[in-house]
Amino acid sequence: MWRKLRSLAAWGPRRLCTAPGATIFALSSGHGRCGVAVIRTSGPSSLKALQSLTAPRALPRPRRASLRLLSDPRSGAPLDRALVLWFPGPRSFTGEDCAEFHVHGGPAVVNGVLEALGGVPGLRPAEAGEFTRRAFAHGKLSLPEVEGLADLIHAETEAQRRQALRQLDGELGQLSRGWAETLTKALAHVEAYIDFAEDDNLEEGVLEQADREVQALELALGMHLQDARRGQRLRSGAHVVVAGPPNAGKSSLVNLLSQKPVSIVSSEPGTTRDVLETPVDLAGFPALLSDTAGLREGVGPVEQEGVRRAWERLEQADLVLAVLDVTDLAAPTSRDFLDAVVAPLACREPKGSSPHLLLVLNKCDLLPSEGPCPRPGPYPYLLLSCLTGAGLDGLLEALKKDLAVLCGNPSTGPPLLTRARHRHHLQHCLDALGHYRQAGDLALAAEALRIARRHLTQLTGGGGSEEILDVIFRDFCVGK
Repeated sequence: MWRKLRSLAAWGPRRLCTAPGATIFALSSGHGRCGVAVIRTSGPSSLKALQSLTAPRALPRPRRASLRLLSDPRSGAPLDRALVLWFPGPRSFTGEDCAEFHVHGGPAVVNGVLEALGGVPGLRPAEAGEFTRRAFAHGKLSLPEVEGLADLIHAETEAQRRQALRQLDGELGQLSRGWAETLTKALAHVEAYIDFAEDDNLEEGVLEQADREVQALELALGMHLQDARRGQRLRSGAHVVVAGPPNAGKSSLVNLLSQKPVSIVSSEPGTTRDVLETPVDLAGFPALLSDTAGLREGVGPVEQEGVRRAWERLEQADLVLAVLDVTDLAAPTSRDFLDAVVAPLACREPKGSSPHLLLVLNKCDLLPSEGPCPRPGPYPYLLLSCLTGAGLDGLLEALKKDLAVLCGNPSTGPPLLTRARHRHHLQHCLDALGHYRQAGDLALAAEALRIARRHLTQLTGGGGSEEILDVIFRDFCVGK
């Protein structure tokens, strides 16, 4: 009876499973001319497709590359001499029978092989993300691993790549499954107490043990949720706003960090009148870099609107790069900027919604070689010359440290929550555990544990709705 109860408690929403259907095919490598292009198939007719294009040669050994002449099965015309691989299911990426054709990457060759596959009965072109969706349906990947694969494909920085690899390795899924097992055990204890409270054979302290397990899980979930959204920031990019008075060198700094002419640089004050944004790789971390209008009393309605938008961006920033002209620190616009922007940010601990601050004194190449350097008051600063590049290494190192705090270190520590979906399920799981503690009735307490466990199961993909799955797989390219 005890084993049966634990089995029933462990039973939750099962993963969506699709019945075998058509065999799909697609180009899995990038479009355009290349040395080698990879075309793959998945489904029950993959063997027929491989035999049709390589006849009369024997089928290659599983998971061994073999050189074959590919021919159109309808006309017999040669298509290419290529490497082919055969992956019989379930030992394949999708869990189905799969074949791969590594052909020369010219458009004519690729199009010829795709047309030939389209003529094999039972084959059709794949939809976006369909290979990965079949891998998920056959239990080859959990939903966090699917999301990690998508993030790996779209990774543009070193930090994003490391984080995506950790998620693809299944760290978040393994952690969630461990939590689900804890809830399964606690639920089994509560169910046993409900059914066998008067049974002398029931172990003592069953409910107390369940309470301890739930309390420990609440602490673990709370720690993961109190991460200041580092994982989501790492995935989408930290918002870095470059601000300062006119002619301090903001646009020059944006161009220097982005390594391209994003902003117009001019000696005329008020050149930048809108917010210019560009995604950049800052010291290995993703960032959305915003160039803003010089903060002063606007001259005319257009510049006034630009200044208003600059203040709006400052409120949304994760990190503020405050730029001042080191040769003009005594100017009214510089003093006003120090008082209005630098002082409030420098005097408080950057946490929660408070942005980090880096004060940059630009145009250090104009300073005399002798004599003390002008100081902007008591605030720490970095010297930089956007013209010569002096001080750039120090600025990048400072950016790396701040961005590591904002985005988290993807190489160490617990796995990060990179999507709003992860936070949604963990928060609702934590809420359900709170209801468990407050429940005055054991039946209600058991139901709260079931709800909590259901959210953990949905995080890894069990019981996910079709609409949610459609959104996740829509981001994949055709062929993946």
